[in-house]
Amino acid sequence: MSRFFLSILFALTLSLTFAVPAKAQEAGIEDTITRQIEAFQADDFDQAFGYASPSLQSMFRTSENFRQMVTQGYPMVWRPAQVEYLEQRSEDGAIWQKVLITDQKGGVHVLDYRMLQTDEGWKINGVTLLDSSAVAV
Repeated sequence: MSRFFLSILFALTLSLTFAVPAKAQEAGIEDTITRQIEAFQADDFDQAFGYASPSLQSMFRTSENFRQMVTQGYPMVWRPAQVEYLEQRSEDGAIWQKVLITDQKGGVHVLDYRMLQTDEGWKINGVTLLDSSAVAV
């Protein structure tokens, strides 16, 4: 009987050991995306640009170029009415965070954020706009 309880205790301990790092990762990723969106809302594109990965920063070169891309290509991220975090997944070694954004006009958008772990913490390494027609709100 005691072996049974020890087995249960071991299984619970093992599951908690893996669950804590996953929750910390999830929180860190959501925090990075949230902070970038808050910077967009404050029109602080220098700060928002800081949440982009080194490769994105290299591609856009300046926060002004980044501002133009965001305001013209991703207005729902620049001025969201509501942000909801959906599932997070690992695919081909990359971590992806799906985000549901409702824009100021009530439009629903699903974005897939590709994340990159750096020495400075999580950075956004790309955003893909997904088909939101299958999402129930």
